Amino acid sequence: MYSIPDITFVGGGITSLLSARLFSLAGANVTIIEKHRIGQESSWAGGGILLPLYPWRQADAISKLVLPSIKAYPLLAKTLTESTGIDPEYIVSGLLMTHLTDLEKALAWCTNYSISYRSANTEQLKKFPQCNEQSLYLDAIAQVRNPRLLKALKQDLLQRGVKIIENCAIETVQINNNRISTIASKAETYKVNSVVITAGAWTGQLCKQLFGNTTEVLAEVFPVKGQMLILDAEVDTLETMVLENNQYLIPRRDGKILCGSTVEYTDFDKSISAKAENSLAEFARKLFPALESAPIIHHWAGIRPGTQQGIPYIDKHPQIRNLAINAGHFRNGFAMGPASAQLLYDIITSEPTTIDARLYQFSAPH
Repeated sequence: MYSIPDITFVGGGITSLLSARLFSLAGANVTIIEKHRIGQESSWAGGGILLPLYPWRQADAISKLVLPSIKAYPLLAKTLTESTGIDPEYIVSGLLMTHLTDLEKALAWCTNYSISYRSANTEQLKKFPQCNEQSLYLDAIAQVRNPRLLKALKQDLLQRGVKIIENCAIETVQINNNRISTIASKAETYKVNSVVITAGAWTGQLCKQLFGNTTEVLAEVFPVKGQMLILDAEVDTLETMVLENNQYLIPRRDGKILCGSTVEYTDFDKSISAKAENSLAEFARKLFPALESAPIIHHWAGIRPGTQQGIPYIDKHPQIRNLAINAGHFRNGFAMGPASAQLLYDIITSEPTTIDARLYQFSAPH
């Protein structure tokens, strides 16, 4: 017999998986519906740095989600490894910022949020020609390997009985008395109790498609393409993540070094270009000359969910009573993920929130 889920997530990226896990842990009957495959869009394509790039230059609402998420990751990674046998490769590799024009502001942010820091040491100054006295090393910042964390979360959810429906694009909804009663793809209709849109970069487009004729469309989420490379190197060639002018290098445990990323406003185009490849490779080898002969082994693009200020929407719809949205995390879906999921859970279940929920409402600046 078909059981109507307590909560249905439309979209299957990191935000959806972490949110679904909280509801499942609380005993809810959960379904996730993804138009392609779970975690294969922006979540799969990103770098996994568990900190926004230059957070003191961004809205404080972002930091308020990042800090509790940072604290949640060690236990999350450990629990997922134990439950699934898939290691998300949570690594405290530190983050080196080569030179900062606003060092005092950076230090004030670190002090305010109790983030450990120090100046670049002699070895770092030698390895990275761009380093100078304005460099800053955040030694406690960690990373995860996106594909592995997503695989672990998916497996964990399946083990918990969460129903995952892939390759299913929701195209229409039925609304009665300001409540969604059904959602439907071309092939099938699904009865629902509560619906959460977690469709990443497609959220704005999907909301217009589903609700544009029946209610005010509130979530202004738009696509922002990012291209990235992987260079092949010996293990321990690079020991820390390095950031310079919004581009970065991330060393993986197996020696692979991820280089990213471009920021392109090109709608939903995921094509890659030789121009971007050459630019990223030049950046990597200039920043870290030890990569001069390292071959490029993969080049890809992903579509991030952008908002004007990079602040996500985490809110219940003011008109449709059983609809909520958790989307618009831009480059920081992983860095904000656990706290975003917790805030959504608290809002939907009417629990007290530890973060000011007003910062993420439809009416707040994004």
